[in-house]
Amino acid sequence: MLSCLHRRVCRASTCARQLSTRASEVYTNPSKARYEAVSASPRDITPDQRRVLDAALRVDQAGELAANWIYRGQMAVLGGDPKIGPLIQEMWDQERHHLVVMDKLRIQHRVRPTILSDVAKATGFGLGVATALLGKEAAMACTEAVETVIGEHYDDQLKELDSLSSSHPSMTLLSDVIREFRDDELGHLHVAVDHHSQRAPAHALLSTVVGYGCKVAIELCRKF
Repeated sequence: MLSCLHRRVCRASTCARQLSTRASEVYTNPSKARYEAVSASPRDITPDQRRVLDAALRVDQAGELAANWIYRGQMAVLGGDPKIGPLIQEMWDQERHHLVVMDKLRIQHRVRPTILSDVAKATGFGLGVATALLGKEAAMACTEAVETVIGEHYDDQLKELDSLSSSHPSMTLLSDVIREFRDDELGHLHVAVDHHSQRAPAHALLSTVVGYGCKVAIELCRKF
């Protein structure tokens, strides 16, 4: 599974170098705020399809919120490290951008946030601090485990979005944004492995616990 994700990261990196703009930049460009793709939600989908869209955006927004707090926690412990600190900061900056876009998407499509937002913040910060206290490798192992689950989740979500047979331009843009964010998350996975995540003490146990926790959180936020 990990080698498959690494191949996708390499392909994504090649594609990224070939692109001058990213789909998500539409949401941070004030001149494009009135575009239908960023200002309206489809009306040509069924109630069941609307529930699929609502759940997808609720989970994604909650996930990016939690990711921000994980990196905040890691920076609180490792921010002063001259090597690992800037690396964590760079990934955190990217997650901040993801959250800004997901917040806008949630509002655009009139999706309520999860009632577990405060839990996501507290749990994310605690996880970030705890793994950072175990050492740099453990912090990277946390990133590896989280991004493995999120990369797979975004892949599954793209298939779900394909089932929403809507002609509204926001749906094409949403798929492009999800694909972009998936590639970003897999890039973080690649960085974590390159920086010795698999040398963390009890790596297999840590990865299993964090990965399972992420999967449970996804299901809870989907429903609540």
